[in-house]
Formats: sequence, C-alpha cells, structure tokens
Amino acid sequence: MKKYIFPLLTSLALISISCNNNTEDQKESSMKEPVIKTEALTYSSENSKDSLVMDGYIAWDSSITGKRPVVLVVHEWWGMNDYIKRRVRELAGLGYLAMAVDFYGNNKRADNPTDAGNLAGGFYKDPLMAQSRFDAALNVVRKYELADTSKIAAIGYCFGGTQVLNMANLGEDLVGVVSFHGGLQVVTPDKAKLKAQVLVCHGGADPFVPAEQVAQFRKQMDSIGAKYTFKVYDGATHAFSNPDATATGEKFKIPIAYNAAADTASWNDMKTFFGTIFK
Repeated sequence: MKKYIFPLLTSLALISISCNNNTEDQKESSMKEPVIKTEALTYSSENSKDSLVMDGYIAWDSSITGKRPVVLVVHEWWGMNDYIKRRVRELAGLGYLAMAVDFYGNNKRADNPTDAGNLAGGFYKDPLMAQSRFDAALNVVRKYELADTSKIAAIGYCFGGTQVLNMANLGEDLVGVVSFHGGLQVVTPDKAKLKAQVLVCHGGADPFVPAEQVAQFRKQMDSIGAKYTFKVYDGATHAFSNPDATATGEKFKIPIAYNAAADTASWNDMKTFFGTIFK
C-alpha cells in the first residue's frame, strides 16, 4: 500500500501547484494595467460654411481587443488643453474609445477669462454651430474600427457640459451625456428629439449656476419625462473637477476651485451611469 502513497501525494501536489498557477494567472490577467495608445489628428467639418481645421485627440486601451463604447469629451471654455487630454486617457483606461472634441478650431485657445468668454459666447448663441463642430468629431470617431457605434456618449466640462446637454436636446444619436459643472441654460428639451439619458454633476456652491437656473432645468426635463439624474456635491463650486481651478481662480479673481471629494464622487457617478447606459 505504501508504494502507492508517494505517487499519489506527488500527483496531488502537482495538481495543487497547477491550480495555484491558474489562479495566479487569472489574478494577473484581471489586474493587467491598461496600455493606453493615443493619436493626435486634425479634422474638419463637412459643413461648407465651417472651414476650420480642428485638433482631435483619441485614446484607447490596446491591451483589450474588440469594439468598445465611444465617449466624446468637450472642453472647458479655455479650449483644447492638457486637462481634457488627460480625461480622454482616463476614459480609455476604463475601456472606452475616447476622443476630445475641438469646438474652436484653427488652434484657438484662451489663457484668460476675457478671451475664453469671447470664444465660447458664439456657441451659446448659436447651438447649431456647436452641433456642426460636434458632428465633425462624431464623423471621425465613428470610422474607427474599435468604435461600437451603437454605444456613443458624450461628456463635457463647464462650457463643454452645457454643449453636451444641448447636443442631447438637439437630438444627437447618443445613449447618454454627462455634464460636469456645466451651465444649465440650454436648448429647450423636446421629447420627440431627446434620445440620450442625462447625468448632471453640479456643484452645490456654484455661483455661475444659481438655484433658479437649476430649478428651471429640472422643470423642463420633468415636463417631458426625460431620463435624467441630477447629482449635487455639497460645498463644490464651479470647475470643481479641474485640479488647476484653484490657482486659476486666484490668478484671475474668479470664484472657481478644485474640490477633490466632488471630483472623485462625480467621476464615480459617471462610471456608474456608463455601466447602465452601455449595457
């Protein structure tokens, strides 16, 4: 009998090692770090009246394969900058094909509130011009082999938050939009046009978006039975998600500031929202 014990124990040991190795391989696979690839490109609008050259920035995780949901990212009123590109890379790390949308074109950027206001102002007055710029980026990203064109969403910050809400209200074929500390004076929502679900991430102490504006927005959305979620982050002011906001606010004496708790909470709320709309 003893002569069978050693081979049996040896076999059991090998099986145990094999199982442990498989478990470790599974853990390693599940903990694999994203491998983010990026591409900077230029593109233009198909609108003959809009002959600008726009700067795109696309990112994806090359460690995973197959098509994936698309997220378009619209910048603050400063224009395309490193902050927005960082958000694009972070979205790629979550498994999405992400693209920064350049609303201003021709390499226009602002480094002070006056210039920023001048660049942004026209889009508030003319939402269809904004839609033309948005569509130009949408046409680019839809052509990517990795793009699951049945699952496209958009997010935006400040100025960009207002713009993605407008894109939804204008009837863009999006499954969802997320506004981070965006203004809420938007195109009047129309039940016949609004396809996207909406998440608004609002700073409870944002002086640029007063309570009256919030109430009007919610009233309009409720009146058409829109699918929306309105999150309020207590104590957070305008631009709460941008780590540079505090220094910028102090420099130009404007009431904006970074709020780490609101930044983290709103990003997590976005991830939960995407988990729902991208099913």
